[in-house]
Amino acid sequence: MLAQYLIAFRESFEASLICAIIFSYLYRISKSHLFKYIWIGIFAAMIISIAIGVSLYFLYGILSRSLQILFEVTAAFTAVIVLSIVIYWMATTGKRIKEKIEEHIEEVVTGGSIIGLTSFSFIIVFREGLETVLFLTPFYLTSTLTTLIGVFLGVLSSLFFSYIALIIGRKMNLTLFFYYTSVILVLIAGGLVGYGVHEFIEYLEVYNVQLGWLAEPVYTLSIPESNLLHDKNIIGSILSVVIGYTVEAERLRLITHLLYLLIMLTLIFRVYRRIEGKKTRIFSQLSD
Repeated sequence: MLAQYLIAFRESFEASLICAIIFSYLYRISKSHLFKYIWIGIFAAMIISIAIGVSLYFLYGILSRSLQILFEVTAAFTAVIVLSIVIYWMATTGKRIKEKIEEHIEEVVTGGSIIGLTSFSFIIVFREGLETVLFLTPFYLTSTLTTLIGVFLGVLSSLFFSYIALIIGRKMNLTLFFYYTSVILVLIAGGLVGYGVHEFIEYLEVYNVQLGWLAEPVYTLSIPESNLLHDKNIIGSILSVVIGYTVEAERLRLITHLLYLLIMLTLIFRVYRRIEGKKTRIFSQLSD
């Protein structure tokens, strides 16, 4: 459940942190009576997100086996695309997120728009909820119980850490937090890329479409399922969800997996290096 936990923690932490910033700002300007409108948006977003997740699960159950494979492929690649966009977005805006949210809430409160408060909290939570559903669908389809446990623990952890972040305020380096969690999520997304390619190859085989050399195993490890290092056993399964480890990988799977990691990790490192470079220059100017 490690991957499920990390995904749920990261996404729910973003949502709970943003909501905590909203509550904190309203409290500071003596607008606590507006809290209820924020809660309406939060609960509405949670209900709709859960409904979408349940609908996808039941839809998967009524499909034929070939369509189930195609559904898994689509879910995996959709999750990878959205996850990659979210990682990049948080890398570029994470440091300024508090200021941007407070500016928006100030505009809404000044304009006296109650619907604006509710819709803003709804959009924030629903966006994270929908992303979580998309990211966890591939895991949920193959391991329902561990996914639910991972999500539960991830949400609880996010609520705790968002509260801590709110209390200690500027002492918490959000840029550093999003940097390390982004790297971890890129590794998990890389595993999803490999999984999606593997399922795609299986889908093509159902219709006797052969990819030849690309579909042949590039390596096969002689590890029985009883061994802890097998990708279906304890240690192997952890490595599987974190870095995409598998005892057998097709050439196309390995190529796409490594190519994704190369592109995304390079992008993330460059973005955060640029951010740190700007901070260093600003600090030098202030010192002068």
